[in-house]
Amino acid sequence: MSQTPFLRIDNIRKKFGPIVASDGVTLEIEEGEIHSLLGENGAGKSVLMSMLCGMVRPDEGEIIYRGESVRFNSPREAIRRRIGMVHQHFMLVPNLTVAENYILGQGSALNVINDMDQIHRKIRELSDRYALDVRPDALVEDLSVGEQQRVEILKVLFHGIDLLILDEPTAVLTPQETGRLLSLMGDLVKDGKTVVFISHKLDEVMRVSDRITVMRDGRVVHTVNVADTNARELARMMVGRDVRMELPRSPKAPGRVVLSVDNLTCRSETGLAAVRGVSLEVRAGEIVGIAGVSGNGQTELSLALSGLLPTDSGRVVLNGKDITGLDPSHINASGFSHIPEDRHKHGIVLPLSLNENTILQRYDQAPFASGGLLNRRVIGEHTRDLIKRFRIKSRDEEQPIAALSGGNQQKLVVARELARNPDFILVNQLARGIDIGAMEFVMEEMLKQRDDGRAILLVSTELEELFAICDRILVMYHGQILGELPPDRARLDELGLLMAGKTEQPDLEARRDRLDGV
Repeated sequence: MSQTPFLRIDNIRKKFGPIVASDGVTLEIEEGEIHSLLGENGAGKSVLMSMLCGMVRPDEGEIIYRGESVRFNSPREAIRRRIGMVHQHFMLVPNLTVAENYILGQGSALNVINDMDQIHRKIRELSDRYALDVRPDALVEDLSVGEQQRVEILKVLFHGIDLLILDEPTAVLTPQETGRLLSLMGDLVKDGKTVVFISHKLDEVMRVSDRITVMRDGRVVHTVNVADTNARELARMMVGRDVRMELPRSPKAPGRVVLSVDNLTCRSETGLAAVRGVSLEVRAGEIVGIAGVSGNGQTELSLALSGLLPTDSGRVVLNGKDITGLDPSHINASGFSHIPEDRHKHGIVLPLSLNENTILQRYDQAPFASGGLLNRRVIGEHTRDLIKRFRIKSRDEEQPIAALSGGNQQKLVVARELARNPDFILVNQLARGIDIGAMEFVMEEMLKQRDDGRAILLVSTELEELFAICDRILVMYHGQILGELPPDRARLDELGLLMAGKTEQPDLEARRDRLDGV
């Protein structure tokens, strides 16, 4: 390494009330490298980088960038110094176009409007250069989660940066999109840029990094060259103990049909056909996975099953009762739990406390309420029990859930839904945004639920997640179930072909052709 590092973070400290987010962090990043930050949720990775890009101000310490001491008071100041960050939760205005999002706050409205043709041209040029497939005139609200991620990355590149910080960027991407993003990082480095990659996925970090810094409890535990370590050692550094890379799963014969879906069809929120005649069954004591490239109807299927999206035709039967078209409150009362894809939109209420979020569906039911009044003692005991059982890092149960890391928010949603003792659990992206230690824990919890006789439908773009805990895997393509496979890693190529709508099996090939003609 050179004597004067490209970036030095020196003895940075930051507290939020009694919570120590950064406890004397010192870190050096070299120009032209991909430097990964690993750590459990709440370890301080995102807060540290937020201080670097002007979103949070440090209490103590110094940031030295290109040999100069800097302290940014806003992200705009950081962008002017060519530092940009893509956050785990997107910073886009849904009802504006891509181009309109890019020019927000960038000067006089009249000048910007006059320059729109040039702005569109620049977006298309950058999109083509980095193979991001971003359309400047597309409305953000019409884009899939993976497409919005590409828009966020290109937004930072549009404003011109030398240091790019990516906070859990693959948490919302399919395996194919993830591969493209990892390649993009390499292309950016070839163009002379420096990348900080915040991730909890060990295989991705090992594939793309030059050096890796592991954080725990607001401190730097270790910085290592990628050539000198392996995934198991990194996992041990992250959580302070050995982590099982494979989960034990006992064979179990499934029982009665708990959920039956017959020829279900529905449209997306924009009115386009999204689910096209889906039929499936989930039995007691089994986990059925749904794999598929993002945007093939998985989101709409989950929303329709949970009553959050109207159906056009077909039936959904839970425990022998037709629940098609019921509102979410009645579906929830039927023994149905839902861990949603978008926890901020459908899973939690950010300004509310942990106490309030743990009883969202049961705030008017015993033992949490009596005579129209909340029983705050019982609610507090319930929340503290969930915090302890699910190892949720928080100040206390009265803390706003917005103050928790994304992974700890996810663990609270999982804890709340399992605590309702459902017969059926719908999970969309179980491990989204959570670290390997937490992932091991929530997967073990799902296997316990399976062994206790629950029926679980797991929608995921994480193939390792599906292989780890599912009993069988269905593949969605173009709004239909295209095929079914066992969770056999030896058949990964076959699964990938199905996810892309391609197969050499004649009957499935014909079915794919029919789908393409819809």
